[in-house]
Amino acid sequence: MPGRGLVLDPFPGAGLHAGEERPVRRGRIVDPESCGRLLGRIADAALGPDRSDSVIVLSHPVLAGAEHRTAARALLAGLGTTRVLVLSSARAAAAYAGPRDAGPLLVVDMGAELTEVTLLVNGLVADARQAESGLDDLDPAKLPEVLVRTVLDMITSMWRHDRHGAIRGALRKGPVLAGGGALRADVTDRIAHRLGTRVRLADDPSTTVVRGAGQILSSVLRHRTASPDHPGRPR
Repeated sequence: MPGRGLVLDPFPGAGLHAGEERPVRRGRIVDPESCGRLLGRIADAALGPDRSDSVIVLSHPVLAGAEHRTAARALLAGLGTTRVLVLSSARAAAAYAGPRDAGPLLVVDMGAELTEVTLLVNGLVADARQAESGLDDLDPAKLPEVLVRTVLDMITSMWRHDRHGAIRGALRKGPVLAGGGALRADVTDRIAHRLGTRVRLADDPSTTVVRGAGQILSSVLRHRTASPDHPGRPR
């Protein structure tokens, strides 16, 4: 949140019964009721009871289907905010850790439950691959080898379908690595070595997506504040 930084759930686990599945799994909302309570608590802590003239940015896995994006929008609409911006996690990561020039960019997001590789061209998703496995699924002893192989297999698949040389250009620029997997030097060094290129890392790769979403939110709020149609102080 602009001016406050990261706002966390003040009562993590509140309303969830022991052993109950988490509200979001593999990037999908599996328990809308629990997810709504969690979002409500965060909105209370961040925005207070009056949420008029507020804006929320929602980032989602690149290959999340329309059904899941619609479910997320419905939950956020129930918070009483003025506007909801929806964007892919790859675009958010690029906003925080990517170069400021246009052109092709490869974003590799290695999370706890998903691994995604996305090709962005001029900020738009041109191609993407997703593996429904992540750090939590891998044997710690084999994690670097398996995770790197998964990432390289997805990049190779995208290369084979690339007719315009965008992947080649993105690799010359250096892929953005995000997610908890990017915290591990035994993973990032192997990816850089196997691809024969440098890699781009944010200061805290595990929060690259949320911080990129925050930057986009700040930009939107600055624009709204400067607009004569929105004289109030949006949040």
